[in-house]
Amino acid sequence: MEGVTMANIEKLDPGSSITKSADIVADNVESLRSLFPEAFKEGRIDLGVLRELLGAVVDERDEKYGLNWHGKRRARQIALTPSTGTLLPCPDESVDWDATQNIMIEGDNLEVLKLLQKSYAGKVKLIYIDPPYNTGKDFVYPDDYSDNVRNYLELTGQVEGGRKISSNTEASGRFHTDWLNMIYPRLKLARNLLHSDGVILVSCDDGEVANLRAILNDIFGEENFVAQFVWKARQFTDARANTNISTDHEYIVAYARDDGFSLKGVGRDESKFGNPDGDPRGDWMSRSMLGLATRDQRPNLHYDVVDPLTGRVFPPNASTGWRYSKDKMAELISEGKVLFPRNDDGRPREKKFRSEMRSEFIAFRSIIDGVHTADGTQEIRSLFGVDLFAFPKPTALIASLIEQVAADGDIVLDFFAGSGTTGHALLKQNAAENLKRRYVLVQLPEPLDPSNREQKVASDFCDKLGKPRTIAELTKERLRRSAARIDEENPLFKGDFGFRVFKLASSNIRAWEPVAADLERSLLKNAEHLVQGRKEQDVLYELLLKLGLDLCVPIKTKSIAGKSVNSIGGGALIVCLADGLSKDVVEPLASGIVTWRTALAPAVDTRVVFKDSGFADDVAKTNMAAILSQNGITDVRSL
Repeated sequence: MEGVTMANIEKLDPGSSITKSADIVADNVESLRSLFPEAFKEGRIDLGVLRELLGAVVDERDEKYGLNWHGKRRARQIALTPSTGTLLPCPDESVDWDATQNIMIEGDNLEVLKLLQKSYAGKVKLIYIDPPYNTGKDFVYPDDYSDNVRNYLELTGQVEGGRKISSNTEASGRFHTDWLNMIYPRLKLARNLLHSDGVILVSCDDGEVANLRAILNDIFGEENFVAQFVWKARQFTDARANTNISTDHEYIVAYARDDGFSLKGVGRDESKFGNPDGDPRGDWMSRSMLGLATRDQRPNLHYDVVDPLTGRVFPPNASTGWRYSKDKMAELISEGKVLFPRNDDGRPREKKFRSEMRSEFIAFRSIIDGVHTADGTQEIRSLFGVDLFAFPKPTALIASLIEQVAADGDIVLDFFAGSGTTGHALLKQNAAENLKRRYVLVQLPEPLDPSNREQKVASDFCDKLGKPRTIAELTKERLRRSAARIDEENPLFKGDFGFRVFKLASSNIRAWEPVAADLERSLLKNAEHLVQGRKEQDVLYELLLKLGLDLCVPIKTKSIAGKSVNSIGGGALIVCLADGLSKDVVEPLASGIVTWRTALAPAVDTRVVFKDSGFADDVAKTNMAAILSQNGITDVRSL
């Protein structure tokens, strides 16, 4: 082992780039360096040279078109600052942890978005969010540039600090400014997560729609504006209106990640058309006739469909009903446009001819009607027996948007999850189409105050469940209940009804924080780089985040030389956080790791990570590096 040094195992600390969330500034600088290397002098950017290279494109004017407000520069800096946090796995609060691909994260969405940058950049097909509307009663999160994880823990009462959550009132003097400073960095980070053909949909009302459009123009580019949908949210006239104007609508503003995006309704997949039965009306495709409304919401869409040839009866799906009214269905059957299954396991499907679809699929209407806020309220009441949330979005609204954008296997993200409508709607739409889209939801554990009349019902319900009084607990409970109901109502659908719960926390890797008055104790305390009380699983999932792996990637564990070893992503990452790695243990452990890695045959180079304090001494550490290197594993790190 001559020539092998301790440097063969790189020690990772809180300052290492690998242990941080994505450094967006560093990535931007590297991209700029690759395009304009001559603009860099001694590692720094020469703005004069860069201006010359860009020519007339540079805008030198002091006054420029766009939205500006006090704090915009700081809001941009907050988005660019890497997170010092991690996400702790919570299998006990999850459903079907081992198999599910869905994720529910409890934490401040700004920090969570930063933590997701490496693992989910460019992988999200649809982002739908329903942020605070800034009505004067909404909670607008006060971000902290210096330590936002600590700020989050204080505001949510998880550590002492005296900071309290408050609403953003019009009397604050910074009414619009506070909202802009809250939403800007989150939207900026969200854009990085979108797939090249992805889209973001943001719900809002008249209060901030102009500012929202301006911010989205700034972040996504005006050329990537898709639509400003008008949703008729109110079913009946608002008799309380002081101006004698009943505001019945809200907006959903859509921006694409890149130019050229279109909704599903604009085009169609020609490969789905054919004419196997030689129908004189031409090529056709079959499509589902399941609707998106419960019996309470649309009773006229719930009726039995009878096959006129066999007399077989097909009852409606309890959670969806049919796409068409009974009269329309009878008309389709008489015209030979309904395909009945050959066995009782199937469902009737529509025979849709290409020639008929030109007008129907030419566009998704910019005015959305037929589903209202009252439908969302009824859904909550049906699941919980009480009205836990004010003005929840109906699943039919969100499901229609998911259907338009996301295909099988796509990821849908909602980082203002609230009552969990997006997760519920995705499961419902998956069942209707027999697809396996995935959701990632993020919700702040915003405390519920039983002394607040508007929060008392929700607070009492948490007490009834024996759970902490937070909105996030109700989000998780809705995911559990809606999944169970959809599963029960769709026995033939074998979809993913589970979700993994993660919670935002400070990093598992301890930062060096010396106490000048007691350096000896500080040295002893920091000899162990991992935070006391954290579990091996906690560290594993922080590694997934920091190395850019999916939080649902398969993890296999086996015992080698009496030590627990984890293989992640089919051998892309192998982790052993065991103690007692003496020179007698190292050789069989290293040989076992090499053998396992050979059997897994990963498509990429394997990275192996150990706990630095797990090695008995430097000799054991050096020997481990030598054996692994001799067998082709050269990327070896320690925490």
